[in-house]
Amino acid sequence: MEQKNVRDMIRKNIKTKKYFSDRAMPYFFMSMAFISVIVTFGIIYTLIFDSVKFFSKIPIKEIFSTELNPLAQNPTFAFIPLITATLLVTLIAMLVAVPIGMAAAIHLSQFATERKRRILKPVLEVLAGIPTIVYGFFAYSFVTPLLAKLIPGLGAKNILSPGIVMGIMIIPMVASLAEDAMNAVPQLMKDGALGLGSTKLETTFKVIIPASMSGIIAAIVLALSRAIGETMIVTIASGSSKAFSLDITQSMQTMTAYIVEFTSGDAGSGTIGYYSLFAVGLILFLFTLIINLIAQHMVRKYREVY
Repeated sequence: MEQKNVRDMIRKNIKTKKYFSDRAMPYFFMSMAFISVIVTFGIIYTLIFDSVKFFSKIPIKEIFSTELNPLAQNPTFAFIPLITATLLVTLIAMLVAVPIGMAAAIHLSQFATERKRRILKPVLEVLAGIPTIVYGFFAYSFVTPLLAKLIPGLGAKNILSPGIVMGIMIIPMVASLAEDAMNAVPQLMKDGALGLGSTKLETTFKVIIPASMSGIIAAIVLALSRAIGETMIVTIASGSSKAFSLDITQSMQTMTAYIVEFTSGDAGSGTIGYYSLFAVGLILFLFTLIINLIAQHMVRKYREVY
């Protein structure tokens, strides 16, 4: 009887309270949540609205050609050289970041002692706090001369050097998120594998990594999106050559570097070159969107529920 009276008292107390904050704060939180949605739609609207002006004057077939010369008397706007350079530098970055980042994550989560983890993880994450423009100068003034001694014919501006440095930059992202995913695997599964006679290495590769695959995929995709959208490293170290090429030792221009070059004053407002910036931005946005949609599908496919 006493318990029932206490419950009734609590319900009555809740009903009688009419605090303004209790009524207003849910609406405030909802409005904050909608800000990101509104901003996203605003960005999409801007890209599509100005891209339509570009595509209304430039035929689609020209976009998929290989001759890009936006400042010529008769300008041509072929985005294949930009797309190729972006994909190449991203591929190089991921070939650097994924193996090293995964190895670091495995060591930190499965093999490192607590003392070593407290030292190594903050040092690793310092890389994420370095400004990208510093990475760009590092790629141009240190990595490129170093690679030139090993690779004859390497250009002063090339796509290989910024790709490697970009991979170094996103190592902490891969390592930190992958480690968190591995640490989320229940200890019972690890103990069970070890109890059945598996070595620590076998447990890592046959139990821990498969069980944390969704988190690892999310880490890789986040790093991939970061690499595709990187600007300052490629602007400084990859050059501005708009010629179509697959030679990673020579200068190329990525989509983000193209946008930076033209927003610095080369394209007057309202010109076809100006609207080409929004078309390139739209293609970059679609790339990232497609990658994230594929990643969400893979995360749902490989997600383990404990």
